[in-house]
Amino acid sequence: MAEFYAAIGGSLDQDYECTVHRLEDIHGEVPYRSPLFRANYYSVVLLTAGATTYIVDDSSHRTRPGTVYFTNPGHVKGFEVLEPSRGFVITFSEAFLKETVRADVLDDFPFLIAESVPPRHLAPEQADELAALAEQMIREAAAESPYRAKVIASLLVVLLLKLREGAWDGLSEAGDGAADGGTGSHLVRTFQRNLEAHFRDRAPDAAGEQLQVQDLARLQGLHPTYLGAVVRRRTGRTLQEWIAEKTIAEAKALLARSSLSIKEVAFRLGFGAPGHFSRYFKRHAGVSPSAFREGMD
Repeated sequence: MAEFYAAIGGSLDQDYECTVHRLEDIHGEVPYRSPLFRANYYSVVLLTAGATTYIVDDSSHRTRPGTVYFTNPGHVKGFEVLEPSRGFVITFSEAFLKETVRADVLDDFPFLIAESVPPRHLAPEQADELAALAEQMIREAAAESPYRAKVIASLLVVLLLKLREGAWDGLSEAGDGAADGGTGSHLVRTFQRNLEAHFRDRAPDAAGEQLQVQDLARLQGLHPTYLGAVVRRRTGRTLQEWIAEKTIAEAKALLARSSLSIKEVAFRLGFGAPGHFSRYFKRHAGVSPSAFREGMD
């Protein structure tokens, strides 16, 4: 199982940036304790049978059948499998949601922006409903359909809506005070909201400005070095890494879901020259914007 998490920790599925697996298919011998790792993806885990201990940052949580837990990118995570367990683990990236659903999809799911979300224990009928959705996602992932990514994304949205309705209803970007507090947490949450708002709130046809670390620090009245140190300590990533990930997620969404030319996408994201944007995109995404767009066909 450690090898599975190591594999998806560095790079999610190249086609969909979304994976779904049955826990029993990836567990090794039990009891098993994983090494701590820092993931660059969102994850939802539903336990339907067995017992595990889930670790995030400096907290640990004992789980039981019907427990669902969620983490977003940047946290130090680990787990201990105490007995043979069943359930599902679903991982996905922000870019996957924005490319296959819509650019402002995060507005529907405040818990995706909250710095941490406490585990919840579901009623049996709620857990069964989520398990059925996960099973359908597995079947769709194995299907040979040109619409596979969109179908999986639609099922993921339904699952997230069910989680918001049944597990984390009312949880906002401010986080859950019982699980996440302190000045550092508040600064990171504000930084994440400002980063999201930079891309979300601009006019559809307006030219953007390439986001700088200084801009985000200024919004919080902080020195960039101080904000950078807090964010790095809490999330394991630099301000530049956060900005790059968000920029690439927005670029992928525009390339995948709009008819804008690459030059126009560069203009929207604040790049003065298409060549600069293309080099930036290839450095962070691994392919050129044109190759990425061609791969979406």
